[in-house]
Amino acid sequence: MSEIRILPVEQRHRADWDKLYAGYAEFYRVTQTPEMRDRVWSWIHDPAHETNGLVAEDAEGRAVGLAHFRGFARPLSATTGGYLDDLFVDPQMRGKRVADALIEALAEEGRRRGWSVIRWITAEDNSRARAVYDRVAKLTPWRTYDIPL
Repeated sequence: MSEIRILPVEQRHRADWDKLYAGYAEFYRVTQTPEMRDRVWSWIHDPAHETNGLVAEDAEGRAVGLAHFRGFARPLSATTGGYLDDLFVDPQMRGKRVADALIEALAEEGRRRGWSVIRWITAEDNSRARAVYDRVAKLTPWRTYDIPL
């Protein structure tokens, strides 16, 4: 893992990020267009937007993993938490604890920001990711509901 560095997404990561984010959408069978990726990319680089991004960079400076996150209010506890929206690692880099490094970097960012928790969801059948998440976090008993609009 010493060859992996975690840092905020920079303009030079665009091509790698695009490939990773397209791979993430494909994994979840979500139709995603280049225009959609352009929009998310612009959010990540807009200081006024809530979306932030990290990348895992290999020794050659290539982005091999990504994490998108944002803060969210937790009124019941009167705190702010961090929400991990997207996490994806290049399939060739899996098993090298790149996801662990991204999650730990996000936890460090959360501590700096004074967040009370880092939270995320994953698909029930995403067994490989769940093995990582079970190792680095605590499974909660909460269910997630959506109302499509």
